Amino acid sequence: SGLVHIKNPYLDSMEEDVLYHLDLGTKTHNLPAMFGDIKFVCVGGSPNRMRAFAQFMHKELGLMGDGEDLADICAGTDRYAMYRAGPVLSISHGMGIPSISIMLHELIKLLHHAKCRDVTIIRIGTSGGLGIEAGSVVITDMAVDSSFKPRFEQVVLDDVVVRSTELDKDLAEELLACSKEIPDFRTLIGHTMCTYDFYEGQGRLDGALCSFSSEKKLEYLKRAYDAGVRNIEMESTAFAALCGLCGLKGESSCSRLR
Repeated sequence: SGLVHIKNPYLDSMEEDVLYHLDLGTKTHNLPAMFGDIKFVCVGGSPNRMRAFAQFMHKELGLMGDGEDLADICAGTDRYAMYRAGPVLSISHGMGIPSISIMLHELIKLLHHAKCRDVTIIRIGTSGGLGIEAGSVVITDMAVDSSFKPRFEQVVLDDVVVRSTELDKDLAEELLACSKEIPDFRTLIGHTMCTYDFYEGQGRLDGALCSFSSEKKLEYLKRAYDAGVRNIEMESTAFAALCGLCGLKGESSCSRLR
């Protein structure tokens, strides 16, 4: 049907669904009128970056006005920022799995309540590169954990729930084909490793703690590269798992910083 699914039987019996961290709700806002025609959602870590992206999309789509005065739809909260440019929604998700998970739960419910159909969601942002040129763009074909496995483990109550992290392979190929029209930077498809930490979790030697040697770090990163990992960030497994379960066509595309 192309509709966004929610996998929660309790929502049907609720009089009102409050999307706390987006400052939206089913009683306070007409979500179908506000968002029913959304076809693309782009998410990224920084509020300022997502505002700039929305302004860029506003210009690219040739919409009325200069886009400089785009309003933050979530202005009533300081947790996330949301902007729209025509059928494109641009939302910040903060850093790390907990932050993006909270936003995605509420975004998915928003798209469901708004009766959006055939929505494509893309995570854009920066990442640490592995064995690739600085400035390259990695289109994720598989989000993997720190053991290079395509899974997202989450503790639910006191159970460890394991969810698949498959992304839409057709969308990855489509994005790669689009990149051929832009010759300024290298684009490739590869695995993205998702970690729970920026410092020790990504093998950095400059955190407040470091419990491994530089040799151990290099050996680990070589194993990651041999397993197909081309970049490292902190959101992709949760992103892939939630989007996949709820019927959203998802992809992660990150530029390499180091």
